[in-house]
Amino acid sequence: MTTWHKYIPDDQAMRALGARLAALCPARILIYLDGDLGAGKSTLARGFINGRGYSGHVKSPTYTLVESYQTVSGSIYHLDLYRLSDAEELEFIGIREFFADGVACLVEWPDKGQGILPQPDLRVHIDHVGQGREITIEAINQRSEDIINKL
Repeated sequence: MTTWHKYIPDDQAMRALGARLAALCPARILIYLDGDLGAGKSTLARGFINGRGYSGHVKSPTYTLVESYQTVSGSIYHLDLYRLSDAEELEFIGIREFFADGVACLVEWPDKGQGILPQPDLRVHIDHVGQGREITIEAINQRSEDIINKL
C-alpha cells in the first residue's frame, strides 16, 4: 500500500495537516493515530475535527476515553485508548456504533483495542524529530490510497 511522509515543524502545521485530511476524507473514515506520548496525535485530531467544521473546544479524550462531535458533514468520534486496561471494555461503551455509515472515527493508541477495533482506512504514525515531527500516513485500502494520492 501507499505511504506518505512529511516533516511537520510545529503544532500549527500539525493542525493544518489534520484539516487537510478532513477535507480529503469521506464522511465515513477510520483513522488510527500512533506515536509516543506528546507526539501530536491529539493536535492532528483537533485539526481534523476543526477542519470538518466544528468550531468549539476540542478536548483530548485521555480521561473520558471518547469525545464526540457533531458537524455538518456528520459525527466524529475521537478515542484515546491509552488508559484502557482491556480491549473488551470497548464493548461496554458501544464501540460498534462508532463505525456506522457517515461517522468519522479517530483512534489514538489503537493497539490497546486490538481484537475489537476493525481495520482502519488510514494509519498515521508520528515520530519526534528535533523540535518537529515526522509523519507517515499509510493507506490500508483503495479508498485511502486515493486520499494519500491527493495529499
